[in-house]
Amino acid sequence: MNNNFLNIEAVSDEVQSKVKQTLKFRTGNFVWRVKFSSPLNPATVNNRNLYVTTLNQVPLKTHISYDSINQYIEIEPLEPYTENESYILTITQNVKSVGGKNLKKSVQLQFKI
Repeated sequence: MNNNFLNIEAVSDEVQSKVKQTLKFRTGNFVWRVKFSSPLNPATVNNRNLYVTTLNQVPLKTHISYDSINQYIEIEPLEPYTENESYILTITQNVKSVGGKNLKKSVQLQFKI
């Protein structure tokens, strides 16, 4: 039985080995959790620097939150994903650490629910 409810269609090469699925149940409102190795500048954790779009670049409304203790960002859709439609999660280089360093490269992950 396939336990993957997300079909990861493409991922930036440098992070391919770090993408993991630990889904317990299926919903149309999958929340992305992105863990960072350094504390982030909370002012750079926003919908301009992290976003989800369709393949046609139509943005999905999301709520973004940052857990500074555990150093992860959650990207929660405010509208359900459409089944069998591909989406792209983008994390731009404009996400910065507390020390002011930018992410080395933008990261993109294409997925389908």
